[in-house]
Amino acid sequence: MATAAVPVAPGRQRGAAPDHRGSWLPSGAMVTTRFMELRKRRGVMVTLVLVTIGIPTVFLGVRLLLHAVSPKTYGPAGGYEIYTALVSGVLYIFGFIVAATLGVTAGSADLTEGMFRHLVVTGRSRLALYLARIPAGLAIIMSLVAVGFTIVCAVCVFAAPTRLQYNGVAVPAGLSRTGLESWAADHADDVICNFNVKFGPGSPIAAVLNNVPCGDGPRGPGPLSAPPGAQGAAQPSDAQVRNAAAAIANMDYPDYARHFLAPSVSLMVESGLWLELEAAIGFVVGLGLGSLTGQRTVAVILMIVLEVILTPILSRARIPHFANLQRAVVGLATAHLAPGGLPVLGGGGGGPGGGVGNPGLLPESTTVAVCVIVAWLVGWSVIGAWRMMTRDA
Repeated sequence: MATAAVPVAPGRQRGAAPDHRGSWLPSGAMVTTRFMELRKRRGVMVTLVLVTIGIPTVFLGVRLLLHAVSPKTYGPAGGYEIYTALVSGVLYIFGFIVAATLGVTAGSADLTEGMFRHLVVTGRSRLALYLARIPAGLAIIMSLVAVGFTIVCAVCVFAAPTRLQYNGVAVPAGLSRTGLESWAADHADDVICNFNVKFGPGSPIAAVLNNVPCGDGPRGPGPLSAPPGAQGAAQPSDAQVRNAAAAIANMDYPDYARHFLAPSVSLMVESGLWLELEAAIGFVVGLGLGSLTGQRTVAVILMIVLEVILTPILSRARIPHFANLQRAVVGLATAHLAPGGLPVLGGGGGGPGGGVGNPGLLPESTTVAVCVIVAWLVGWSVIGAWRMMTRDA
């Protein structure tokens, strides 16, 4: 008895695997293809490597070489201060910019090179084509940031100074307030002549400071102030000098407590995750903006203006009736999530593992900062995907 033939859909052979080209979820092959396309862009890749890895490597290499040649003239290559300068001043700012540049390239390259039409005619979902760019680009930029950050951590830890230099004076690191006061009393001349503290004219300590020899005479060239006419008074006793040095150390302790020989493990872990978050935000926002504008130059310029000009201004200025609008800037949100101990956007840092990070920034709660970051990530992803889905092929 003959069996009726089962009709086969046009363009599909019997026994062939289901066709998932219309699915909005990108396949592994699509992600791999986008990864290879971005990696083969030599100009972009060279820029990424030079900024995220080259700048900190060259800077630290020169410092290592200078310290090896003339250790008395050039200080150690690593340490806490070098770490904070590179992380918050180089990797934080330039990492966002190069991540945004990569995102803009990924979002606009198909259009500028005339490949968008060829992608559409394959039958692949436009949404899947857009989403495939996110893991592909993040794999590149986050790996490069991780390599550059690892180099910074290694040099700053293993080449850290053995003695803490505070206001030009070698001070033991990690002292408590009482310990710093005790040390200051034993090194009164160094503290009085170098520590950056000022007393008003009415302070009884000012008269003591005015009669302690510093450099070329009483008060010397240091930053201390004494009341006019105090010079020529009776020489202070040793106990008065010790008490004055201890008082200066007590006033300087909050600033001293922010200085360390080397970054702690907790600070390095938190900083690494924070830098990766910053790079991810830059890429996703750049991807959405590149897809929206359809070209690269203007989008890159806009991202640079946002990071270098608008974010620092809006993060620190108090503009009446616009505070909530300022808090919507993603740069302010990420700055508030910075680990304590990193001076971001010109603000002072707290200590590793905690502390008041940036008191100069516009106040914003952690919950609001997280919501702003999520809104930027989701919002620009939706905008970029919508533009790709509605663009004429």
